[in-house]
Amino acid sequence: MLWELAQFQLSAITTVVITPNGKTLVSASKDGTIKLWNFHTGELISTFTGHSAAVESIAVSPNGQIIASSSSDGIIKLWNLDNGEILHSLSGCSPIAFSPNGKKLLSGGRRGRIKIWQQMQGIDEPRNDLVLSDKWWEVLGVDAHTSPHHVKNVYRRLARQYHPDINNTASAQATMQAINRAYQEFRSSKPIVDKKHG
Repeated sequence: MLWELAQFQLSAITTVVITPNGKTLVSASKDGTIKLWNFHTGELISTFTGHSAAVESIAVSPNGQIIASSSSDGIIKLWNLDNGEILHSLSGCSPIAFSPNGKKLLSGGRRGRIKIWQQMQGIDEPRNDLVLSDKWWEVLGVDAHTSPHHVKNVYRRLARQYHPDINNTASAQATMQAINRAYQEFRSSKPIVDKKHG
């Protein structure tokens, strides 16, 4: 059996996947972009931009509505496949994969851990919202025993990512609320003490 070769005009590609309906090829690049191609004609459909580092891994949800991408700077982004809107930015790394029902996203984590992100089930949250479970350290994407100083820095970085001036979507607002709740829980359990002198 012989295979016919079809070539796409790509450069510095790190990974590719095909959407469940078989119509679209999704490619990730070292330049931080994600591109959608017509799988049958090779025509470029659209380019998603938003990562600040090389995209290492991508996954498409089983219903073909969401693209998950992870970059070398430890950020995972969830995209609306139809319009390229960023639904969420999460803290995690490669590899990434959706569960068969699409309600969970698995990703790599630091120190050999695997993170399992689950779909949020709430009346006010967008249907495709994906956030971590209720443990404060998982919501913030840190180790449970990390230093208070590091937690504070992570919280500030996440707060900048989800600030309304940067991301004014309903899903971002829901995520920021979850992040704030997690940080308050952290502060109540492990108060931050800024030591200015030895």
